[in-house]
Amino acid sequence: MTNFKRWIAAAGVRAIKTVAQTAVATISTSAIMSEVNWPVVASASLLAGILSLLTSIAGLPELEEEEEA
Repeated sequence: MTNFKRWIAAAGVRAIKTVAQTAVATISTSAIMSEVNWPVVASASLLAGILSLLTSIAGLPELEEEEEA
């Protein structure tokens, strides 16, 4: 697998995890499910995913560990 494909896979997994964590955290701020502000959950989660991808540009430790081994 090329380095770019490995980076896409690793960054994608990291971004998906970040989106899920943000969604859970945002949803949990509501007392009951009917009070969840879904547009805010979606917006915050999407932004977190984008920021995760941008942060991954600086480097992914899991890829650096593979290169050292």
